[in-house]
Amino acid sequence: MRKIWLLFAQAVTISLAVLFVLNLFRPAARNPVVAVQEMVAPAVPAANNPSSYSAAVQRAMPAVVNIYTSKELRSRHPLLNDPVFRRYFGDQFDLPQRTSSLGSGVIASPQGYILTNHHVVESADEIEIALGDGRSAAAKLVGSDPDTDLAVLKIDLPNVPAVAFGQSEQLQVGDVVLAIGNPFGVGQTVTMGIVSALGRSHLGINTFEDFIQTDAAINPGNSGGALVDVHGSLIGINSAIYSRSGGSLGIGFAIPTSIARQVMEQIIRHGSVIRGWIGVEGQDLTPDLAASFQLKEAKGVLIAGVLRGGPADRAGIRPGDVLLEIDGQSVPDSGAMLNRIASLQPGQSARFKILRNQRETSAEVEIGRRPKTQPTD
Repeated sequence: MRKIWLLFAQAVTISLAVLFVLNLFRPAARNPVVAVQEMVAPAVPAANNPSSYSAAVQRAMPAVVNIYTSKELRSRHPLLNDPVFRRYFGDQFDLPQRTSSLGSGVIASPQGYILTNHHVVESADEIEIALGDGRSAAAKLVGSDPDTDLAVLKIDLPNVPAVAFGQSEQLQVGDVVLAIGNPFGVGQTVTMGIVSALGRSHLGINTFEDFIQTDAAINPGNSGGALVDVHGSLIGINSAIYSRSGGSLGIGFAIPTSIARQVMEQIIRHGSVIRGWIGVEGQDLTPDLAASFQLKEAKGVLIAGVLRGGPADRAGIRPGDVLLEIDGQSVPDSGAMLNRIASLQPGQSARFKILRNQRETSAEVEIGRRPKTQPTD
């Protein structure tokens, strides 16, 4: 009897142990997805991974304005130049015609300064600004810079909403961006995309190019509008699109705020942008071109032309020289040379390291002021 009781007790103990083990592992076997979700859940704050960008839009959109421009055109029939015809009919048929266009802009300061594109307000006789709150005002052109396609306007209205400037230098490819403007005149519109590339140049759009490329839809009418980050801070001024049809193909370009802010401050302070200039024409040094000059490597910029009597000519720089460095900074291509020279202050001297007849030498160049109509440097 005692043996039977002992066997019964051992069987009960073993059964309880088996039930305990099954209950312990059964939830994981029934629902393995829960464990996977916990493992792959991003360990970042929700604010850094938003499901909506409405807060950024609400912060930036009030500072984005619509710009309406008009200019007078005179269409003259050849008969109007006939002195006999004008003697009898005078100027009553010589009536002016007007053309209008639209674009976008960004209120950059509480004082009413507005950043936009030069091509939006180029040759305009009248400029009208419409704010998002329903107010409108005539704007005056403070100044423009065709070389970067930027312009600064001024309106006199109280309590204008100004945008917050972001740090375009901290952008990375893949960052989410929002484009705000007035495409095709339909009204303020927001599109979303990412930063597709940085430092785009050699596009033939402007003289000085350092574009942010984005796939956020930018269409006609968006020019001069805002490119903002997910916090609603301004990181670029929408400028151009790559398109064969006139519509967005997912390749848009914006001028970084690092450039736009410098241009705006110089225009407000001086009425124009002051840049350095030495009077040379540079050409990118390709491997074939380097071989023709018997150079060991394609490094630097070939000086293809020198303006007679200009700063470079007075310093002894000649066509055929290869520019290697400016004040110790390398110049890998003609775009870098152009930007580096433009950043120098007129009147100061800079040391140019050049390669001539396969021998390195240097020249001290007194920087001049870039003429407004000068297409190359």
